[in-house]
Amino acid sequence: MDGGTFGGYTRWAVVFLIIFVLFFLLVPGYTTVCNTVPVN
Repeated sequence: MDGGTFGGYTRWAVVFLIIFVLFFLLVPGYTTVCNTVPVN
C-alpha cells in the first residue's frame, strides 16, 4: 500500500508547513539583527 494522492498531498503539506515555520522564525530574527546593527 503506497500513500496514493493523499500521501502525496500530506508530504507536500508537511514540507510547506516546515518551510512556512522556518520562514516565520527567520524573518523576525533577520529584522531584529537589521534593526540592532546599524547599516552604513
